[in-house]
Amino acid sequence: MLENDDWKKYQDIIDMERPVSKKHKPMSLHDRAAQFASFAALKGYDEAVRKKALEVEENYNSEI
Repeated sequence: MLENDDWKKYQDIIDMERPVSKKHKPMSLHDRAAQFASFAALKGYDEAVRKKALEVEENYNSEI
């Protein structure tokens, strides 16, 4: 639940479809993932991601 009404500022655009370039084809998932590979060099990043994924999964499973 949102704590404030900030989302109302964007109500006119929130449901719009994302823009699709006529000039560039969509990037492959592999290439998109490579953009974030540098974050793996951060100490503890992988462990933090694993912990958060586990937390999200547990929350999801408890809501089912």
